[in-house]
Amino acid sequence: MNVGKSVLFNQLTGLHQHVGNWPGKTVERAEGTMNFGGHIIDVVDLPGIYSLSTYSIEERVALEYISTEKPDVVINVVDASLLERNLYFTIQLLEAGVSLVIALNQVDQAQKKGISTDAVKLAERLGVPVVPMIAVRGIGFHELMTAVVDTVEGRMAPKPVRIRYGAEVEAHVEAVAEAVEESPIAMPARFAAVRLLEGDDYVRRLVAQVNGKAIAAAEEHAKQLEKEHGHSAATVIASERYELARKIVTDSQSVAPTARTFADRLDEVTSSGALSYVIMAAVVASMFVIVFKVGDELSSLLGEFFLSLEPSVMSALGGGAVGALAWGAVEGLIAGITIALPYIVPFYAIMALLEDSGYLARMAFLMDSVMHTVGLHGKAFIPMVLGYGCNVPACLGCRIMETDRERTLTVFLTTLIPCAGRTIVILGLVGRYVGLEWALGLYGFDLLLVFVLGRLAYKTLPGEPSGLIMEVPSYKMPHAGTVLKRTWFETSSFVTIAMPLMVLGSVVLKALEVGGLLTPLSGLLSPISVGLLGLPPIAGVVLIFGVLRKELSLIMLAALSGTADLASILTAPQMIVFSVVTMFYIPCLGTVVALYKELGWKKALVIILSEVALALVAGGLLSRILH
Repeated sequence: MNVGKSVLFNQLTGLHQHVGNWPGKTVERAEGTMNFGGHIIDVVDLPGIYSLSTYSIEERVALEYISTEKPDVVINVVDASLLERNLYFTIQLLEAGVSLVIALNQVDQAQKKGISTDAVKLAERLGVPVVPMIAVRGIGFHELMTAVVDTVEGRMAPKPVRIRYGAEVEAHVEAVAEAVEESPIAMPARFAAVRLLEGDDYVRRLVAQVNGKAIAAAEEHAKQLEKEHGHSAATVIASERYELARKIVTDSQSVAPTARTFADRLDEVTSSGALSYVIMAAVVASMFVIVFKVGDELSSLLGEFFLSLEPSVMSALGGGAVGALAWGAVEGLIAGITIALPYIVPFYAIMALLEDSGYLARMAFLMDSVMHTVGLHGKAFIPMVLGYGCNVPACLGCRIMETDRERTLTVFLTTLIPCAGRTIVILGLVGRYVGLEWALGLYGFDLLLVFVLGRLAYKTLPGEPSGLIMEVPSYKMPHAGTVLKRTWFETSSFVTIAMPLMVLGSVVLKALEVGGLLTPLSGLLSPISVGLLGLPPIAGVVLIFGVLRKELSLIMLAALSGTADLASILTAPQMIVFSVVTMFYIPCLGTVVALYKELGWKKALVIILSEVALALVAGGLLSRILH
């Protein structure tokens, strides 16, 4: 939601946090602990959501946790510069009867817009503590946690306002609430009544288990509301909430006129008009050029350094089978450091800059009309962009899509996006030896195929795309600490997950070589690797290892050949074909698991087989055209 929730969670828990999945769900669950005033406090980071409407998995998870786990305190992080919009969710939390503390974040950004919030008046209107904060600068943390502890221990006794709508709406809400109270459930009767009137499937199923009469009453009153107002009950209640939020903001906020800032002008130029698309294309192209230039330079420097150490390391390891296997492990480690890391680090740093600045959300809005041509909306562009980093979190990020159809289609297209591992192959092979223009051409070829296949999938899967509803944060200067932490987190994940696979893969290949099995295995795969794709026989073996990690295919190719100069192994056409096949064939093992978790084996298998076929067809055709 871009209100600073993740920054707040990281500041509170520091290194004392772990990530898993919610029970029975694929949504990520972050938890941590902190020590404050002699208290050990458990902190749970609920998914970032706009409401408790349960249209998405994240909203359902949040409502289930709040209703069943009964947390001592819920910290609601709101953006001071977008208070009216954020208070919609706050009103729902008050209806849910939770113990609430408001973290009024980004007050500095609000002040730049001439917005001043009276936290005392806001607290009076809501009946709960309100703490002004600037999370990225660490301002307000002590006051926030003091309010949390005082609330739990009773020293601060909040008196949350009782949410009331207009008389006509209230009559229907109270009637349904009376029906719900006959068989109580794990949430306030009034809140359940409102959710039933809005057509919430999760609450409906919960109530239906014990009280069919309440369901019938809700359906009847929802029809009456629609008849009286000419709009659905959900629309009427949403309008009432926004009106409440508007009144609260009017009483507690003042807005002074301000001169147009550079950020305002930048927002205008980058969010609408033909120039905004030119800027977006330039940003994306620049990102890959910078990653290539920085990665190529670092790769060369690191390669020269380890090359100078090679004789002494080989001498220390000795000969024989054991020495060969040990050298295989060293080769895998060196290849990972010299070929993979130089491209990974700058890529993640640039992605963190784009996200923290607010530009990534604008890219989603600009791409909305384009995404509709493949049956999706602009929000799908976010996981697809994240796919350039790693397909696994990108697939998991597809949960932001509202329907199963949109989620399936977005996951399919996301797996076709060249992740950082495939970027290593493309830039480390084609970009370095054939030319950067050829590497960028492969990215263009990939996007063309994504569009074509997206259109085909759109026509195959029934349904139409829904509209785009999401919040665009204000432009801000990226926070160095946040960018560095995110870059470090992503890089460290790569090192701990990918590096062991690289070393293991290199050792296995060396074992096959020592055992004399490498040549027979290469011969077994040669009808595909040589006959169809026009690659060297050994390419079939290394592509199999690429299933573990895409960049592993390039690492293993260098390790097996005993040289980092891949131009001595492959011709320019072979480099292009090898890269294209790597882009499209079976996703890495982590992505396969993510596909299974998100879509089930049936859909996952269809996607995997279709991408294998695509890789072989595209590679075979390119091989014949380029030769």
